[in-house]
Amino acid sequence: MRLIVLQVLHSLGIREIREADDGADAFKVMRTFDADLIICDWVMEPLDGIDFTRMVRSAKDSPNPFVPIIMLTGHTEFYRVMEARDAGVNEFIAKPISAKSLYTRMVSVIERPRPFVKINTYYGPCRRRQKMANFNGQDRRQVEPEHTDLSQAEVES
Repeated sequence: MRLIVLQVLHSLGIREIREADDGADAFKVMRTFDADLIICDWVMEPLDGIDFTRMVRSAKDSPNPFVPIIMLTGHTEFYRVMEARDAGVNEFIAKPISAKSLYTRMVSVIERPRPFVKINTYYGPCRRRQKMANFNGQDRRQVEPEHTDLSQAEVES
């Protein structure tokens, strides 16, 4: 899989690429290389892609907690996609990947970055992707209900 990703990146003209064997190695690489983007696999040992993402996002010594992270995986069950999202992954690509899917996700995280959110239990890109038509405030969960004026007759009935 790594070779395919490298070939796609090279075909897109990307030349400065660093590789790592696992999440721990990748975190070390981040200390000496200021990456614009991280592409990682879910399955890595001893530190998998989910734990690596959490480390990048929330470790006190993280070199860049804002770097976009694209997760590649064969684990496509809904709960796993949600786990990756909740760890702080920006984009998720199911294997087998295509050049188009990788390119599309790369463009997405670079040209349309989502704002970062920091709360007690999460630090990473905003997990909400859809805009709500009737929402204009900061906290979507506290949207004022729409008010309808009723006539006196409607109230009494």
